[in-house]
Order: sequence, then structure tokens, then C-alpha cells
Amino acid sequence: MEDTPRTIGRGSAALDDSGYAGVPDRPALTLGPGGEPLRRESSAPADHPGVDDVDTGRALALADFGTNSLSPGERLIRLAYSWGVPAGALNPFRKRARPRLLATVTNPLRGDRGAGTALRAGHFLLHGVKAPIADVAFSGPRLSPPFERMVHGFLWLRDLEACAPRAQCVPVAERVISAWLAANPRPDGTPAWDVGHTGHRLLNWLIHAPLLLSGPDRAFRARILTEIDQTARWLDRHVGRAEDKLAEVAGWCGITAAGLLLNDGRARTLFGEAGLIRALGDAIGADGGVLSRSPICQIEAIALLVRLRACYAAARQDPPRQLDAILELLVPPLLSMLHGDGALGNWQGSGAIDAAAIEALVGASGVRTRPLRDTRQWGYQRIAARRGLLIVDAAPPPHARHARDGCASTLAFEFSHGVQRIVVNCGGAALAGGLIPQRLAQGLRATAAHSTLTIDDFNSTAVLINGKLGAGANTVDVDRRAMPGDVQTGGPNPGATRLEASHDGYLSRYGLIHRRIMLLRDDGTELRGEDLLVPSGRKGRRGTIGVALRFHLDPAVELAAGQDGQGVTLALPDGSIWQFRSARDAITIEDSLWADGQGRPHPARQLVIQTKVPRSGESFSWLLKKMR
Repeated sequence: MEDTPRTIGRGSAALDDSGYAGVPDRPALTLGPGGEPLRRESSAPADHPGVDDVDTGRALALADFGTNSLSPGERLIRLAYSWGVPAGALNPFRKRARPRLLATVTNPLRGDRGAGTALRAGHFLLHGVKAPIADVAFSGPRLSPPFERMVHGFLWLRDLEACAPRAQCVPVAERVISAWLAANPRPDGTPAWDVGHTGHRLLNWLIHAPLLLSGPDRAFRARILTEIDQTARWLDRHVGRAEDKLAEVAGWCGITAAGLLLNDGRARTLFGEAGLIRALGDAIGADGGVLSRSPICQIEAIALLVRLRACYAAARQDPPRQLDAILELLVPPLLSMLHGDGALGNWQGSGAIDAAAIEALVGASGVRTRPLRDTRQWGYQRIAARRGLLIVDAAPPPHARHARDGCASTLAFEFSHGVQRIVVNCGGAALAGGLIPQRLAQGLRATAAHSTLTIDDFNSTAVLINGKLGAGANTVDVDRRAMPGDVQTGGPNPGATRLEASHDGYLSRYGLIHRRIMLLRDDGTELRGEDLLVPSGRKGRRGTIGVALRFHLDPAVELAAGQDGQGVTLALPDGSIWQFRSARDAITIEDSLWADGQGRPHPARQLVIQTKVPRSGESFSWLLKKMR
């Protein structure tokens, strides 16, 4: 499918039973394949009262960032080091010393005590699955992606540190790193030496050095310091070959931390800072969202900078001002993906990571802010109305070069009321390999695993292997506005927020545009929607197609089907009763699953509106309302 943007017809399709007047069209923001804005939208009216969000105009622009002002000598040192001149050659009058650490880092992010206890008992514990350390293949065949990141990135060190006093943990750390070093004696192109894993490994070795260097064996300590030094040298030469931009960010963080904490590291620090700021500019959009559009990747980026900043503090140096500015840019988009319970939504393969973990990460960042309501480049729309919260994927999926666990989720949504989620997505593709079998990852990335519309069970964007995506939704048009009510003048209408979005993912195959219109009342108790298939282009319009609208529900929601087949009653744990109704077609209740933040699958249900419609287009109206 071509990459050039196309203007999608914006004829207003009225919601006949909504009670709200139609709104004239206005220019929309058109997003390219990677979420880049390709046409500016006219300034939107002020949002209605009660929406607790900051405006996107407060976001910083990465294009304005540059490296710190350096003296001519520092520029020369950095340039020479980037050309491969050894740090010792840049100061020929100083005798090269053995590698040694200059400072001890205080770990800013506490690990999982349960996982650390399992390590002391001889097992890796990840996403509910125990793997005996003795049986783990530290080299050879690929592990599942989550296990690879934990084992080769040494992410387990912080879990071990969190579970017991250091003296009890040191033997475990020494035993595991000895097994890993024996299996990976030299860089050989195995997954252990992916740039992302190596960057995480070097950073974790430096931060958790007391676990690795506190034993009585001097020869072992010297070997570990030599491995740290050699790993940093390998990253110096290979960081540009990273598998994706976030992996490159991890590599540059490792290089910069090594420059700060190893002797003779000034040249490496200058080299690492410049590369890191450049890589962050390539990995993050102007509104602060990572270009993979994955909340898990957003968390990884924040965690990397938080841990690197701890290395600066240990070395008693100030980080470049750009790193603090980028960290401030990264946090608000992450907050925009949280529901009323403080936990994460299920987007782009993520699970519902719990509130405590998010709170600890944001607290460690030191950033005090509120969520963005309209992350234009990242592509998620957040509408808060009192206790009601609607999050919509209103952008094309990420480019293949950015995607890690890319999902065909365009125009899917999640809806919660207070701390209770109601409509969700399955999620969990990025956590597969634990209790979620790896073979389910492809299905969890499909359009049908999200609360949106599918045609003939085809994905709106092709789902490829290894987390990548192919052709499909290329252009998304978005129109959001506040619709004032008449409550202040004595009328019954409380007002609403109207979101209209459309994508062209089914255009090349069927000649149809999927347009979704959603209205959330300002009191948060009513969500109305209409999904339209609008013909476009020269594709033939004869025959019929199968259409399915899916609304995946939180596992805690109890269901009772109505007698007419077009309504379902939803009972929430807080005692509230909601009703979902279809304006025309019957609703069926089918099985589904939902992934929590630990990668555990929970049985759930989904509401499905399934029918055959002509290829000339059709519309489907539905309503989710709290009963009084």
C-alpha cells in the first residue's frame, strides 16, 4: 500500500437515537504510517469542564534538542573517540590502569521480591512460569522474547537485590553470571549479543556491581571487571547495528554509564551522550510517545533514563539538560494510558501492568505531571468524563522498523468507569512465552483481539512474524470536539465529547473505509457509537461481506442476555448495572481472554455483533449505558 496520505470523506453520519445534533465537518489531522502528522488541524475548541488532562501544546519538541555546549577540546576528544581512537591514546601521559569502578550506584527501581526469592531457590520466575536455572540455555536456540530480555539483559539482578540482604544474594549472582559467561565466552552473533540485550546487561552490571564484586575471590572480581570493560568496548563499535531504535537507546545508555563509572571514561561519556540524545530523537515522537506505540516500550525508555540518571548521581555529575527534558516528555503519554484503577491499558501487546509498578516508575522519574488527552503522534485519544474514561487507538500501527509486538488495533477502544474496566482489549502479545503460550502471540496481535470492527476476519493491517506489521491502515483521520450541553440553562442534556476517526485498512481489499463515531457524555455514564463502512475508490461494490464488531469485556463483568437478542445486561463488581444494546443486529456472547500485567491470561467474554452486509457499505449503531 502506498505511503502517501489520502483525504478520507468526512460526511457526518448522524446517530439517530443519540439526542445530539450533528456537527459540521472541519479539517482533520491526518497521520502517516508511523504516526507522523501530515496535515495540521485547525485549533480545537477548549475542552469541556471536568476533563483532567493537559493540552498537547505543552509538549516539548525533540527537534529542538541538541547536545550540551562543549569546549573545542571536548569536541575533538569526542570526535577522536567516535573514530575508534582509544581513550588511553587521548591522554598519552597517563599510564593505562586496570578496569575499576569509580562509584557505587543506588538502584532507583526496586525489583520483584517474589522473583528474587525464586532465584535463590534456583529458578527464574517470569510471568508466572518457573524455569530452573540449571536448565536454561544461556546460548544456542532463542528463548521467548521476555525470557531473552531477562536472562541476557540481566534484569533479574534487581529482583535478586530486592529479596534478601546482599550477603545472601552474592553467591546466587556469582553462580548465574559464571554460567552465563561460560556459555557466552565471546561475541558470536547469538541473541545474547543483540545490542539491546547487551546495553541492558552492561547497565545492570554497573548498577548492581556490589552483587557481582562483593565475593572473596579476587580473581573472579577481576574477571567481572574485565568483562564489563570488554562489553563496553564491544558496544562502542556495534551500537549502530541495533535491531531497533529502542535497543539502540539501551546500547547508548550502557556506553554512557560505563563512561561515568569506569576509569578513563570521559571520552566515552562524551561519545555516549551525543549518541544517546540522537537515538532518543529518532525513537520518540514530538509528543513524547515512542514510535513503536507500545506502552511497554514507553516504560522501558523511562526506566533506562531513570537508571542512567542514577549513574550520573553516583559519579557526582549532572546529566545533560536534554535527558531531563526528554524524561519530562516521556511521562505524560504513559499516564494517558492508565485507567481509573491506575493500571495500564492493553495496547500494542502490553498487559494491564498494575498501578504500584507504574507509580514506582513515575515516582523514580521525579516528573510531576498529568496525562495528555490527545497524543497526536503517539496516536491515542483519551477522553475523561467524571468517572468514565475512554481510550481510543486513533492512528496507524507503527512502522515495521519500530514495531516490537505490533498489533492491528486501529480504532479499537477501552472504556472504564471508576476503578472498574468494562470494555477492554485482550493484550498480552508482548508477554507471551510465560503462562500465555508463544503460539498465541500472533492471535493476540490480530484485529479480532481488540474491541473494533473486522471484515471477513481479516486484519486491518497485516500481522507478520517477529512482532512486525505489513500493509494495511496507512492513513487515519481524526476529529475531536466538545459538544456543550444545556444543563446550566435548565435542560436535561449534560453535553458530551464527540470523537470521529476513520482508517483505510480495508480500502485496497474491499474498497471500504472504516469510520467510527463515539460520543461520551460528560457525566461518564453513557457511551454511544456508530461504525460505518463507507465505499471509496474503484473497487466493485457487488456481493456481500461478513462483518463482526467485537467488544471484549473485563473478566469481572457478569452478563445476562436480553430476550430480544439485541441487548445484554452487564453487572459490575461495584454493584452497578450497565446495558449494551445494538440498534439493529443480534448480539452473541463468546469466549475471550484478558492478560494482566504479570502476563497471566484470564478467561473473559466478548460481545459480538456479526452479520452479512452488501459491499456498498453499511452502518452499525450501539449503546453502552449505566442504568439508573
